[in-house]
Amino acid sequence: MEEARGLALAIGIVVAESYILPVRDVKPNTLFGEGQVQRMLADCEMAQAELVIVDGALSPIQQRNLEDKLKRKVIDRTGLILEIFGERASTAEGRLQVELAHLDYQQSRLVRSWTHLERQRGGFGFLGGPGETQIEADRRMIRGRMAKLRKELEQVRKTRELHRKRRGRAPWPVIALVGYTNAGKSTLFNRVTGAQVMAEDLLFATLDPTMRAITLPGVEKAILSDTVGFISDLPTQLVAAFRATLEEVTAADIILHVRDIANPDSATQKAQVLTVLEDLGVIDGEGGESAIPIVEVWNKWDLLDEERREALATMADADDDILPISAMTGLGVDALLQCLGKRLTGDARIHQLMISASDGQRLAWLYAHGEVISDEDGGESEQGPLRHLKVRLTPREFGRYQALERHPA
Repeated sequence: MEEARGLALAIGIVVAESYILPVRDVKPNTLFGEGQVQRMLADCEMAQAELVIVDGALSPIQQRNLEDKLKRKVIDRTGLILEIFGERASTAEGRLQVELAHLDYQQSRLVRSWTHLERQRGGFGFLGGPGETQIEADRRMIRGRMAKLRKELEQVRKTRELHRKRRGRAPWPVIALVGYTNAGKSTLFNRVTGAQVMAEDLLFATLDPTMRAITLPGVEKAILSDTVGFISDLPTQLVAAFRATLEEVTAADIILHVRDIANPDSATQKAQVLTVLEDLGVIDGEGGESAIPIVEVWNKWDLLDEERREALATMADADDDILPISAMTGLGVDALLQCLGKRLTGDARIHQLMISASDGQRLAWLYAHGEVISDEDGGESEQGPLRHLKVRLTPREFGRYQALERHPA
């Protein structure tokens, strides 16, 4: 119920009243029983409410019948989340994704929009043949617009893929922030990067993925990526539309799973996030193993009472993959950065390399992205003098160095 209220508040709706109605026997026409509908109508009249939000899925027929009986606009959970996304999306890509999800949702609900119009209408050419209904014409327009949006989003996906490949050739590791909506990802992002990404106590404050370069202990440069928050029962239309954005997570070197540990539903929220990561192929559904290292960040530590903090501290101390922090106050953030630096450099190995003394590009790259232990004269080759270097590199950096050898810029 709190989450449903939070979703309403996130879009500026003033909640007059909220309560839970147990549905023992689902009515195909209205979802609720007649007595419950009458109670809702009476409450709406008393509170002078203009909108009714049902925190669940309504079929088009149920939505229309409830509107007829309550004489008010009725929306379900999917409609509400789509409204929030529509208001918040600021980039061209975000708006494309939201519009596609909106159209997909509206397709089946068009019948509601035209009940006040005459059904039959004639026309010529592109206006529709004789007898084509207004609904059919609109459905055709929606299908056409959706096909165009899908094509544009496919282009976005290809562009993102190219960017990921380019970052793959670059020497910088990527750290992705994931978590339930309103867990504090953007607050942590802002604290670590000094950026000014919108970070408010609102559900879905962040929609558009943001990336910033950061410096970590032992790592000259890393990319931190902030992503859209997850939520239970996220509309399938949105999961499909935002897949291009969420795929950023699959290219990360480390995933930071930010949890609002002060939330009573924190365990349920964690399960929901892991389900989405499983859908993306990051986590193996069979064994629960993750292809990418996941560090759990227990955020909002400052909001816990003493007793709860002590109990959780014991659990956190016993697991290297858990770090308690407060993104708001900065508590534990330095320890988190140390941990990330260690994770990214911990599996580094020493490599002995022979490089042409005239190959300034590769020499400069190794000095910038590895720890050069020694640089000595390596004798002569047919191409000229050589340098013999001992360099400590992580497997990822060594792979990038090899790619550099194969594809010199």
